Amino acid sequence: MHTSTTKPALSFWQIWNMCFGFLGIQFGFALQNANVSRIFQTLGAGMDDIPILWVAAPLTGLLVQPLIGYLSDRTWSRLGRRRPYFLVGAVLASLALFAFPNVPALWIAAGMLWVLDASINISMEPFRAFVGDQLPASQRPTGFAMQSFFIGVGSVVASALPYVLEKMGVANTAAAGQIPDTVRYAFYAGGVALLGAIGWTVLRTREYPPDMLAHWDAAPTQASRSHHTVQIRSLACIAIAAGLLLAALVESRTLDKALYILAGLFCGFGLAFLVRTFLAADNAFTRILDDVRDMPPAMAQLAVVQFFSWFALFAMWIYTTAAVTEVHFGSTDPASAAYNAGANWVGVLFAAYNGFAALAAMVIPWMARRFGLRISHLLNAVLGGLGLLSIGWIHDPHWLLLSMLGVGFAWASILSLPYAMLSDSVPAAKMGTYMGIFNFFIVIPQLVAASLLGFLLKTLLGGHPIHALAIGGASMIVAGLCVLRVRLPTEKTA
Repeated sequence: MHTSTTKPALSFWQIWNMCFGFLGIQFGFALQNANVSRIFQTLGAGMDDIPILWVAAPLTGLLVQPLIGYLSDRTWSRLGRRRPYFLVGAVLASLALFAFPNVPALWIAAGMLWVLDASINISMEPFRAFVGDQLPASQRPTGFAMQSFFIGVGSVVASALPYVLEKMGVANTAAAGQIPDTVRYAFYAGGVALLGAIGWTVLRTREYPPDMLAHWDAAPTQASRSHHTVQIRSLACIAIAAGLLLAALVESRTLDKALYILAGLFCGFGLAFLVRTFLAADNAFTRILDDVRDMPPAMAQLAVVQFFSWFALFAMWIYTTAAVTEVHFGSTDPASAAYNAGANWVGVLFAAYNGFAALAAMVIPWMARRFGLRISHLLNAVLGGLGLLSIGWIHDPHWLLLSMLGVGFAWASILSLPYAMLSDSVPAAKMGTYMGIFNFFIVIPQLVAASLLGFLLKTLLGGHPIHALAIGGASMIVAGLCVLRVRLPTEKTA
């Protein structure tokens, strides 16, 4: 019998232990974000090929996260509900980090990105639901901000590793088609850090069983909606037709092949919902699609915020190296010393924005109390947008650290406040499923960015990646404005 009607508050160190695994998760992601474009270019990829090669990462998350969320909602074992997935993902991701810098060819590197991203996603998705499970509503902004803190710390170290290793005398250049030792050893360190940090959380935390979570569930009752099968089928057919039309235009007018990704996205979602209308079976596929259809209104509103936020972030991740090396270091040759010096400086910049994010994570709970979740996120997103725009205005590369200050505040906010808003709006029994579905609104903008940015770069932006960063900056500011439309069950305090 449960005597308390509210979930107990946890101590600082309990929250610390439950979030510590994100240090390792982001260690892996930061190495991926800062170095994969460099690896692709080293193995012979052209600038126009980079977005399509990167599509593996978001597409993997689109498929893996909802399924892992659904399964973890229905798991209870000696290790608990979420921790088995933390552990399995950590082992697989660590092995992938050891293998990645040793790939001999570009096509193998593209495949390895799928493996690495899928493995990290297996661990990462349940961590979001873990905070919703373990913490009462009043502590969730603190919990998600603590995750942002560890994301920042892990990313600072991981992003700066090649730069630091070079200063220690490790070779930062290699023969054509070979990965420099600085990158290779950084990935090895990442494999150790990822497994160790997630192992700490697995060993140092416990989980509430499902019946206790149901007892404490304070989320609004999920509305039962009436849906007409004919209407769903019509919308699904429209989506499929739009995808096929776009694919036909790409083929007939020899447009950028990356636009096939966008066509496939329309067709994929349309086909999935069309098939659903003919199925009576009760399984993971049908339940996830039904939950997408019936998502809470606040989640649908947050989806728009996430779209513009992650479009901006994806533009930054895939084009900052090319933009900074071209504009600030004057080289587009991956084999040149100037290019590699610029690429290492991008690692420092990425470390800087993650370091600023770690500091911002300490401020965000106060901002949430003082201004509320929506206004806090607006302020931080605008800072991030201005930071990305300023990369094109600043001439001295050292002053780009100032740009990263704004990006860091936005990054910490994106990783915490939307999840705090979401966790108050979804039922405890579906926390993992909805956290996984929420990843759609991270993945879809990245797929759109991968589809459009290369095309825009060639046709409208003169082939200069700095303009892609400007588009990202504007998108981030739009994301901040869109958060004002989100309507929460209550305007939370932390």
